[in-house]
Amino acid sequence: MAIIDLISSALNIRTNQIQKTIELLDSGATIPFISRYRKEVTGGLDEVQIAAIKEQNDKLNELIKRKETILKSIEEQEKLTPELKNRIENCWVSSELEDIYLPYKPKRQTRAEIARKKGLEPLAKLIMGQQRMDVEEKALPYVKGEVNDVKEAISGACDIIAEWINEDEYARNTIRNLFEKDAVITSKVAKGKEEEGDKYRDYFDFSEKLSKASSHRILAIRRGESEGILRVNISPDEDTALERLDKRFLKGDNDNKATNYVADAIEDSYKRLLKPSIENEFAALSKEKADEEAIRVFIENLRQLLLAAPLGQKRVLGIDPGYRTGCKLVCIDAEGNLLHNETIYPHPPQNETSKAGSKVVKLVTTYNIDAIAIGNGTASRETGRFITNLRYEKEVKVFVVSENGASIYSASKIAREEFPDYDVTVRGAVSIGRRLMDPLAELVKIDPKSIGVGQYQHDVDQTKLKKSLDLTVESCVNLVGVNVNTASKHLLTYVSGLGPTLAQNIVDYRAEHGAFKSRKELKKVPRMGEKAFEQCAGFLRIAGAENPLDNSAVHPESYYIVEQMAKDLKTSVKDLIENKELKKSLELKKYITDTVGLPTLNDIIDELDKPGRDPRKSIKMFEFDPTIRTIEDLREGMILPGIVTNITNFGCFVDVGIKENGLVHISELTDRFVSDPTEIVSLHQHVEVKVLSVDLGRKRVQLSMKK
Repeated sequence: MAIIDLISSALNIRTNQIQKTIELLDSGATIPFISRYRKEVTGGLDEVQIAAIKEQNDKLNELIKRKETILKSIEEQEKLTPELKNRIENCWVSSELEDIYLPYKPKRQTRAEIARKKGLEPLAKLIMGQQRMDVEEKALPYVKGEVNDVKEAISGACDIIAEWINEDEYARNTIRNLFEKDAVITSKVAKGKEEEGDKYRDYFDFSEKLSKASSHRILAIRRGESEGILRVNISPDEDTALERLDKRFLKGDNDNKATNYVADAIEDSYKRLLKPSIENEFAALSKEKADEEAIRVFIENLRQLLLAAPLGQKRVLGIDPGYRTGCKLVCIDAEGNLLHNETIYPHPPQNETSKAGSKVVKLVTTYNIDAIAIGNGTASRETGRFITNLRYEKEVKVFVVSENGASIYSASKIAREEFPDYDVTVRGAVSIGRRLMDPLAELVKIDPKSIGVGQYQHDVDQTKLKKSLDLTVESCVNLVGVNVNTASKHLLTYVSGLGPTLAQNIVDYRAEHGAFKSRKELKKVPRMGEKAFEQCAGFLRIAGAENPLDNSAVHPESYYIVEQMAKDLKTSVKDLIENKELKKSLELKKYITDTVGLPTLNDIIDELDKPGRDPRKSIKMFEFDPTIRTIEDLREGMILPGIVTNITNFGCFVDVGIKENGLVHISELTDRFVSDPTEIVSLHQHVEVKVLSVDLGRKRVQLSMKK
């Protein structure tokens, strides 16, 4: 079966769509480029479908490489028959492939291998035949060399039988099926670890059917195991497993000595070889499934965070609040450049409220500040009250901004490059201010794992996580588009077709020659070849360019279409963009060619309606309940405003203005059944919640969003 057919069957996408998509990917096209500018080629596949095709294709190609390794290994052993070769070449299930290979896999010094070297394999075959015989008598001729007695000879033969059973494909599939249907995951607290592992208390004596266990439980249990707090086991009912293996291998009855020895070998094989092997397989499978779910939730949260509403190019006062060390203030211009920084001490122990207030008001006037961004960490609420109580000469909007990851950024190489002459506190405050202006442009500088929107992100497969997060950041950056004349090299790195080297070359070119005046000028950037230009041009914007299309998502390869439209209407491209009635009079079918279809033409018209439009929502003001400052202020039944700070597959966490975020369990999100919390809530959404319970000891707050 061809790879294309396998992917088609797995994803329910037509083979010709898959074929064309793989050809585009192999030619160096990126996922954002293919989904946006090659709709006619792929039949309109979106980014998710294209990414799934790529993942399946990569997986199957890895399997092909594994097959080649296995075939070579068996061939070198001179055991490769035409039938075996055919089976391997036509096998597309990893576990099945490894089962086929198992009897031929070079072995370390196993008990069975030691027994073989002692010449006990013929005896094993004799016992396995289960004829009525005196087994001890048949074993006597094998008592020689390194075999000291009959008992040792029979034991060695049974070790060989145990290995045969373990390598039997039917036996492995039997146990695998039993694990799939009936395996139970159990966890127990390790002796003496009760106090140290208190946060895992829910799993000290836990048991659940593996197929029903949720991903967050699996990951929590595995973390507890890795920390040495929990002892974990996955297994089906042992008696049922042995019963099924007995049916496969036992031929005689209870008074047949050979049969009894085989029965002992079956039990030994199951406990020592088969069960641990299949248990490892299912531990890995369940972990992989849990990882996929956790990564899915994480990337959805990250996407929402990256696409959070921007304030836009305004002059901002960024504040990193604090008590003893003071509040760090930075004034930033509309391009995000640092103009001024200083520290004020409006809170205890200094209590320089009046002096601090005068400074803030003066800075707002001096630097013509439009908005104030306050970090949501320590002293955030108090700083918010202090700032909003001041009287300014102009209207100044005040926002509370998530500062998750700001400390990571401020100590990073990127921050040191941007602000070599300033310390971490100033860099952190700048990050807070810039996040208000453009969350996407600022957050791309931080490792996504440090942004604080995932659950168990340090426990999942790190390679898969990084790959998924990078794809998500790339997708968001290209969806929004990037102003090539103001973007940092870190933001440019994620633009389709660029990468770190070209991003740096663009910044260097800009520094030497000034702002780009057209997309064509991008071709003058060192190492900007035709392919790279094709991939990146549509996602790079040039505000104020002579050609208005240079500040739109219309790709340069399609400019001729817009120019022809304008010519047909006897107008200019600029007038065509500005006049909606003109666009309505266009007959799109007239512009269809072999390579350009209605999907591309519709995209062009949408873009001409709102060229360079930011797809993100407009920013909204928010205020917490001023009477709630600590967890002690909460009472059951209170109705409070809150902000969604994190979403998991078991619910969401909401900030109601205290240090501890409250949990809205999935069952409390709405009155109807919900399988995925993202159906109901989004990150940074403003919500109204009811306090269900407050556990002061464990610092836990249960909330509800039910009406």
